[in-house]
Amino acid sequence: MLLKTDSSPVNAPAQKVFEFLSDAANIEQLLPKDKISDFQSDEKGCSFKAQGGIVIPLIYSMKEPNTKIVMESGEKAPFSYTLSIILKETGSTCEGHLEFEAQINMFMKMMVEKPLTNLFGVMTKNLQKQFE
Repeated sequence: MLLKTDSSPVNAPAQKVFEFLSDAANIEQLLPKDKISDFQSDEKGCSFKAQGGIVIPLIYSMKEPNTKIVMESGEKAPFSYTLSIILKETGSTCEGHLEFEAQINMFMKMMVEKPLTNLFGVMTKNLQKQFE
C-alpha cells in the first residue's frame, strides 16, 4: 500500500522546516491532540498511541538535509511501514508532501487507509500553521 499526500506549501525555507521535523519532539505539535495519547520522543524518533490503543512508533532511518526525512516502524508497530517527508525549496518558502508505504493485506488496508489519510491531512495543516 502506498499513500501519497498532495504537495502543500509551507511559509518557511526548507532548511527551517527540515530542522523542525528533525526534532522528534516537534512531531507532537503536528498530531491531532484529541486522537493521540502517551506521546514520547528522543533523538531516535517518537511513539504515541492512536485511538484504539494502537502504538505508532516512528524511528528516523534517513535524513537528507533540507529535502527528505524517512521514518520507519519500530518494535511495537502493528505492521511494517515507512513514512517519508519530502521537501522542495520554492524560493524563500517550500512545499512538502508525505509518502506512506506499508506491506499489509487488503483487509488491513481497508481498515487503515482512511484514518491514515485523515491523520496526514491534519499533520500537513498543523505544519503549515507552525510557520504562518
